[in-house]
Amino acid sequence: MRVDRVGGLTALVLGSAAGGGFPQWNCGCRLCAAARANDPRVRAATQASVAFTAGDGAWVVVGASPDLRQQVLANAQLWPREGSRDSPIAAVVLISADIDGLVGLLVLRERQRLDVLAPRPILDVLAANSLFAVLDPTLVRRIELTPEAPVDCAGLRLSLLPLPGKVALYQELPGAAEATPAVTYAALVEHKGRRAVVAPACAAITETLHEHLRAVDLLFFDGTLFRDDEMMTAGVGAKTGRRMGHLPIDGPGGSLARLVDLKARRVFLHINNTNPILLADSPERRRVEAAGFEVAYDGMEIRL
Repeated sequence: MRVDRVGGLTALVLGSAAGGGFPQWNCGCRLCAAARANDPRVRAATQASVAFTAGDGAWVVVGASPDLRQQVLANAQLWPREGSRDSPIAAVVLISADIDGLVGLLVLRERQRLDVLAPRPILDVLAANSLFAVLDPTLVRRIELTPEAPVDCAGLRLSLLPLPGKVALYQELPGAAEATPAVTYAALVEHKGRRAVVAPACAAITETLHEHLRAVDLLFFDGTLFRDDEMMTAGVGAKTGRRMGHLPIDGPGGSLARLVDLKARRVFLHINNTNPILLADSPERRRVEAAGFEVAYDGMEIRL
């Protein structure tokens, strides 16, 4: 029997991996090979998404991962409660225009009432692509979020924090050698004085962002790569983390150094399949844990 938590802000990690998941379907790196071999030191993971509830049975999902259907099936909290058609998912918050941040909307097309909340640039992406018309507009409201302007939703207060980032890959000019800077977003979720932030893609930690993060209780932060050149040295890519709009964990100005002074519970999310923190006994995993950080996994539940 499923029992929903009551009375506090609860976060449920639906997916913890970067785009492509872990193991990635076409990747033969050592970590993906270990996952396929059921090595107990690694956990397979779906693409990043986090759900929140105020404890009343309604959930708000941050990030519409391509794996959203699989994630719903894996978490009984998101199953239908009663009647022939039902879902406890009240809303989906979009914080990225990347494929792995919004395509999951397409698996919610079976005439279910819910709200889609996003900043204007992401709503424009939905409007420009007729595929998203499968979401019946008489049932699925598209609500514009203005950065740093809170709205109430399903017992929670939601707002967007602007982050340094880059345009989505499909929006880049062909052959561009440098990233095209753009504003990306983190989601700030609040309930009864408790505050959580989901920031799976961040290119730099500015002083303004750092001040915002000082006031939160729980932080899910971009853990895509441990080292900036990690994909290159692994032989699976030609781009650095910064070129992809992701601040590395290690190195000068990396998130490990910049966020170590925060009082929040800090959890790395959106972890690429090449990142050695996926390996439970790696030196890199020991370093982040020694510094007070956690590594997200699918099904991780945190109650504040």
